[in-house]
Parts: sequence; structure tokens; C-alpha cells
Amino acid sequence: MDYNKLASVTGKSGLFELISSKADGAVVRSLEDNTTQFVSSRIHNFSHLESIEVFTVKDNVNLTEIFLAMKASTEKLPDAADAKAVKAYFEKVYPDMDFSRVYASDTKKMVKWFEVLVKNNIEIKLSEVSEEDTEAIDKPLVADKKTATSKTATPKAAALKNAPAKKINSPRKMA
Repeated sequence: MDYNKLASVTGKSGLFELISSKADGAVVRSLEDNTTQFVSSRIHNFSHLESIEVFTVKDNVNLTEIFLAMKASTEKLPDAADAKAVKAYFEKVYPDMDFSRVYASDTKKMVKWFEVLVKNNIEIKLSEVSEEDTEAIDKPLVADKKTATSKTATPKAAALKNAPAKKINSPRKMA
């Protein structure tokens, strides 16, 4: 199981592994009880763990950095129900966290999620972008864009010139 396949689903507690996605939702497996279910995207939203960022005093950091700091810490994990203990834990483990913008419920979720990740032996790491992908992203596509726009612009201009004039409906007169 990969860290990049894990997501949080609104309205449902815990973490889920995305098994497959469909146009109207996704099939997910719970990491807590291994139940598989379909979750509709009309009702629920999905948040990949890789895309979640946490407010800090400086720049926002990815949730992965918080989990790695928790893993490297010698502090014992607090009970997720005790908000004061959780805040004190994060003040020791990750002191740069901006506690005025990070809610207590979010820190409790982080502790619960970390416990689930450790229990399921999931390696916490961001997926790496291959060198070919970064070269493709960095390479400018100016020449391709110019040829594409010039080809599409000519038929549209010709179609507009040959199109009949639009009829304007005058408002109906009331008797």
C-alpha cells in the first residue's frame, strides 16, 4: 500500500485507500477495518494526504513533514481526545506550527491518522516526479501553441464573417 493512494473522505472517519475511481465517485478501502465501499463524489469530497498542507509560522508545509517529525520524535503520542495534551505534543514535536490557524480538531486528526499509518506499516513519503516529467514541464511549448492558435483562429474568423446576422427580439408589448 502506497502513501500516495491514501485519502481522507469528508463525512467519514479514518483514512482510506483509493482502489479505483469512477466518474461519480470512488471505490475505497478503510484502513481501520478493511471494508470496501463506494463513496459518491456528489456527497463526499476526497483529500489526498499528499495534497494536504499545514499552516506554520513561515511557509506552509506538507502533512508528510509533520508525520516524519512525529516519527522521528521520542515523545509519546498523546490521547487524541485530550486537546491540551495534543497541543503540548505538537509544540514539542513541530514548534513552527501556527496554532492560531491550525484547529485543535485538525491536530487530533493528525494524531489519529499517524496511529493508523503506523499500525498499517505504511511508509510515509511524497511521490517523486521523474526526470522526464520535470523536463516536459520545464520545456516551453511556445512554437506549438502558436501553430495551434493560428490554425484554430482562421476557421473561426471565416465562420463569423459568413454567419447570418443575429435577430434581436424586441420586447413584447403589453396590451
